[in-house]
This record gives sequence, structure tokens and C-alpha cells, in this order.
Amino acid sequence: MNERTYRVAGLSFDHMHMGDLLRMVFEHPRARIVGVCDAQPERMWDAVERFSIPSEAVFTDPRRCLETVKPDLVILCPSTLQHAEWVERVAPFGPHVLVEKPFAASLADADRMIAAMKPGQRLAINWPLRWVPSHITAKQLIDDGVIGDVIEVHYYDGNRGPLFHAADKVEVRNPAEKTQTWWYQHARGGGSLLDYLGYGVTLGAWFDGGRAPVEVTCLTGGDPALEVDEHSVTVCRYADGRLSKFETRWGTFTDPWVHQPTPRCGFNLVGTRGTIATQDYAPTIWVQTAERPGGYEVPSVQPKPPFQNPVQYLIHCLDHGLEIEGPLSPRLARLGQQIVDAACRSAREKRAVKLAEGM
Repeated sequence: MNERTYRVAGLSFDHMHMGDLLRMVFEHPRARIVGVCDAQPERMWDAVERFSIPSEAVFTDPRRCLETVKPDLVILCPSTLQHAEWVERVAPFGPHVLVEKPFAASLADADRMIAAMKPGQRLAINWPLRWVPSHITAKQLIDDGVIGDVIEVHYYDGNRGPLFHAADKVEVRNPAEKTQTWWYQHARGGGSLLDYLGYGVTLGAWFDGGRAPVEVTCLTGGDPALEVDEHSVTVCRYADGRLSKFETRWGTFTDPWVHQPTPRCGFNLVGTRGTIATQDYAPTIWVQTAERPGGYEVPSVQPKPPFQNPVQYLIHCLDHGLEIEGPLSPRLARLGQQIVDAACRSAREKRAVKLAEGM
């Protein structure tokens, strides 16, 4: 086992989750923040202060940052449309790369990201819901055969909107104008569909064994004055005739990490022998089985290191020479991206789309 200390740099602060990921590095006993970089220095100030990052480790030029600090791992949080560009920029310097969700703005971009990584380099895509104890518990029960084979996934998720919170889920009291941020700009990969559908279909594929649908239908909605959607509903049809539904929403009544709104955010999973309701951040999940059709609660299992967050997990894989598995793996995340692409095309063309058409 490798006991080295990993040098980590954070590049691009477009996504507020950069602060969360840097905190995970800061708290890891064998990881060290050696550099941060963003073209807008003010976006780094909070992280610089919180994690005591010295001025010589703060950059506005990514090439200079990479050449100077020589990181083992780079965390990327650019706008969705720039994911492929950033991975292609960073990969030639040799580090492993952790990209904050979603995978990419398109399947073509996702494939560019995969192709940019050379043998020995790891690419991981972080989906924060992967680390929520209730969903981890649901996956364990599925793997244990408690509800049989998963045949339906029903997903609803979102928040009040991306401008209402910052890193560490700190509430923003006076949100910026929507049109002033990349989140609400079509050309930069904004919208609730690209923000949240990847969560649902990627974790959904994790729950149901990685099966791919044959057809995808999607409708989007929201304020017609905006460039992007604030609400989407996607239905996936599978070869055996079953259907699964994935709904994204910016504009929930409350943020689910504070108070669960109605509809509740999370997954309802239907199996051949039972069902599971797993809500985001819930202390328990609800299970029905043939033996106990009235249902019962199961406490959400609190994960232990190195399975509490993506930084722990990625370092664990690097220590032991393991491939990345589950939702963080490019293989499973690519399937999710195929579905997202098909959903985008379906919404745009107002018709059902075969999965291959979304490629």
C-alpha cells in the first residue's frame, strides 16, 4: 500500500462545490492543498482564508499553477460546458483528475475527457449524492437482495436554485440576478436538467445494475424568459417494457439539506420482491418486502473512511491501484451522459428519442 501524501490543486471555481471538495482535502491526513487557481481571484478568497492557503499557492494562470506546484491530483469545478476543455488542458501534466458533477455537457465532451487521460491516470466524476448515507444504505440492501432485482427507479431532486447557497451549503441571503450567472446561460451548460438529471440516471443505473434504456422522452419547463429550464421530467423506457422517471427542479419550496420539500427529494426504487424509499440526507430509509408488506424503517448507515467522500475514495483507489467503480467511474457516468444527451434532444425536438440517437 502506498502511504504517500498527495499534492492536490483546485482549478476553476465556477461551481460552488469547489469549497466542499477542498475541505475534504484539507481534512484528509495524507492530502495537502498545494495550489488553487481561478481567473477571478475574488472567487478563491473564501477558500484561501478557510484553508490557510499561502499567497504563493494562489494562481490566476492554470498552466503556471500546474507547472509550479506539480499536483498529483487536480480537482476541477468549471462550468459544465467547459469540462472537456479543462480536462484536456490538465491531463498532459500527468495528474489524476476529479471533476465535479455533471460529467459533461454532451456525450462527445465526455468521450473527449476519457480520451485525454493517459494510461495510469485516473478520471473520476463526483456525484455528491453518492456519499449520502441513506442512498449508500439503499444500495447495500439492493446488493443483499432484499428487494430482488430493481425494475423501476423514480427520482425527484433539486433545490431552491443554485444561487441560494454557496460552498458548505451556506445560505446566500441576496442571490444574484439569474441572467448574470453561468447557471442560467444555455451556452455555458446551465439549467436544472444538466445540473440534476445526471445524478438521477447515473445513481439510478448504479441501483439497477447498469441497465440502459432503449428510449428516452423529456419535457422541460420554467420561466419562459430564461434561456434554460428550471424543471424537467424524463421518462426512460427499457427493452422489457418497464419505465423509470427522473425529475429535476430548481425552485423546490425548501432546500432538501435543510427541510425536505414536497415532493420529497430522493429515490423510490421498485424491485421484484419489494420497494425502497430513500430520501436525500434522511436518517432512515423505508423498506417493503413480501415478508413485511406493511413496511419498516432501516437506519441509514454512516460510512467510514475511506468511503465518506470522493477525496477519501479516490486516494484509497490510488493507494491500492484500484479502478474507480460505481457512479464516479467514467463507464457508469458515460451511460448517464448518454441518457442526458437523449433527454436534451427529446426536449428540443419534442419527441421520444432512441438512446443511440442521443450519442
